[in-house]
Amino acid sequence: MLLQAKNLIITVEERTLLEIDILEIFEGDRIGLVGKNGTGKTTLLHTLAGKLTSEHGTITHYGTVHLLPQLKEADGYKSGGEITQGYIQRAFSNQSSILLADEPTTHLDTNHIEWVENTLKHWQGAYVIVSHDRAFLDATCTKIWEIDQGKLNEYQGNYQQFKDQKEQGLRQHQQKYEKYQAKKQQLERALTLKSEKAERATKKPKNTSASEAKITGAKPYFAKKQKKLQQTAKSIETRLEKLEKVEKPFEETPIKMDLPNQEKLAGKVLIRVENLNGKVGNQLLWKQANFLIKGGDKLAIIGANGSGKTTLIRKILHGEEGVHLSSACKIAYFKQDLSILDPDRSILENAQEGSIHHETLIRTVLARLHFYRDQVHKKVAVLSGGERVKVTLAKLFLSNSNTLILDEPTNFLDLEAMEALEKLLTEYEGTVIFVSHDRRFVEKIATKLVTIEEQQVTYFDGNYQQFKNREQTPVKKHDEQLLIIETKITDVLSRLSIEPSEALEKEFQQLLKEKQRLAKKH
Repeated sequence: MLLQAKNLIITVEERTLLEIDILEIFEGDRIGLVGKNGTGKTTLLHTLAGKLTSEHGTITHYGTVHLLPQLKEADGYKSGGEITQGYIQRAFSNQSSILLADEPTTHLDTNHIEWVENTLKHWQGAYVIVSHDRAFLDATCTKIWEIDQGKLNEYQGNYQQFKDQKEQGLRQHQQKYEKYQAKKQQLERALTLKSEKAERATKKPKNTSASEAKITGAKPYFAKKQKKLQQTAKSIETRLEKLEKVEKPFEETPIKMDLPNQEKLAGKVLIRVENLNGKVGNQLLWKQANFLIKGGDKLAIIGANGSGKTTLIRKILHGEEGVHLSSACKIAYFKQDLSILDPDRSILENAQEGSIHHETLIRTVLARLHFYRDQVHKKVAVLSGGERVKVTLAKLFLSNSNTLILDEPTNFLDLEAMEALEKLLTEYEGTVIFVSHDRRFVEKIATKLVTIEEQQVTYFDGNYQQFKNREQTPVKKHDEQLLIIETKITDVLSRLSIEPSEALEKEFQQLLKEKQRLAKKH
C-alpha cells in the first residue's frame, strides 16, 4: 500500500464536496479519476498530495507523491503543449511512488498524447489521472474512480469497461422498472375489479323469492358479501402501497430539426477547396490544398499543433481565393472565446436568440446537454467555463444554419457532456467540419478526414478507424490532379443545371477531355 485515506470529508466554502469512507492506492495501480465538472476531482488530488487539508479524516502516505497540476505556469516563449510536455518530463524524472496527474494531455496533439501513453507504460510507481480523453484513459488505466453525488465509486477495468458496467446497470434498472410497472398494473386491475364487484353486490340471493326478501330482508347477506369484497379490495390496495417503487429511467427525446436547404444539399458539393494557399505571412503551413465537402459530411481536420488546422478553418470561413462555397451553405462557427454569448441573459434566452426553432425543441437540446427545467433560466454570467461551452454549442446547433464549423469543441467539457455532444452531432443531419485532438470524439463522429502533415493537406474518404488501418502509401500527384478535375466537373455540372450557357458547356467538355487524358496516363 502506498496511500490510505479514511473517513475523508472535503468541503469547499462550507459546502460538503466529498465524503469518502476509505480510499487506498497500491503499488502498480493505474487509476483514472472521472466525474462531472465541479464534482471535486482536482480538489481530491490536491488533498491527497497534501496541498489542501480535508475538513475531517486522515491521509497516510507510505511513499512519495508528485502532483502534476492542471493549471501550468505560463511561459511567454513556449506554447501550451511545450509547457505541458516540460511538466510531464519533470514528473517522470522524479520517479515518485505516486503520480497524481490533473489533465496531463491538455494542449497536446495526438503524437504527444501517444508519447505520454507510452511513457506511462514504463512508470514504476502508481498513478491517478484526471482526464477527459477517453482513448487516453483506455490506454493507461486498469481501474476507474468515479465521483458521483459526493461519493467515490470504484470500478475495475479501463474507461470503456467502466462505461459498459454503467450501461449494464441502466439495463437492469429498465428491467426492474418494467417488472414494477407490470405488477402495479396487475394490482390496479384487480383492485378495480373487486371495487366494482363490491358496488354491484345489491342483488337478492338465489332461491330467495321477492316476498321472502321483503319479509326477511336481503340486506345482511349483501352487507356480508360486500364487506368481504371490500376487505379483499383493501388488501390489494395495501399491497399496492407497499410495492417498492422503481423510478422510470431517463429517456432522451429524439431530435428532428428542419435545416435550411437540407433536402437539396444532401450528397451535393457544399464546399470546394481548390489549390488553396497555406501561407500565413512568411510562413508556409501547407502547399496547395484540394478537397471537397458534401452536404451531410462529418469532416474532421487533424494534425499536429501548429500545422495549420485553425488557419484552414478560417480560410474556409472567409471564403478566401481557392474556397468555393455553395450559396445554399449557411455556416455557424464555434470558436474558443465564446463571444456569441450574452452574459446578462439566461441560458434559454441565449439559445433562443437567432433560432428558428420552437421552445420545446430548444429545451430538448438544452436537456440533452444537461440543462434541465428551471436551470435554463440561470444567467450565463454565473456559469462555469464548461457550462458556457455547452450553451455556445446549443446556440449554434439551434441557429438557422446547415453547416457547423467547430474548432476544438470538447475543451472544458466533462466526459458526460462530451458524450452528449457526440450524440447530438451524430444525429445532426447537416454538415459538420471540426478540429479535435480527441481521438475517440473523431472516431465517433467523422465520416471523412483531412490531415495536415509535413506541409501536405490530404483528404481521406472514410472514418478514423479506416484511416488508421489504411495502407501507408503516399498520395500520388496524379491522384491529386484527378481529384481537382472531378471537383471542377461536379461544380460545372451543378451550375449547368441552374443556368445553362455555351461557355459553361465548353468548359465542361474541356474538363472531360482532361479527365480522359489523366485516366489514360494512369
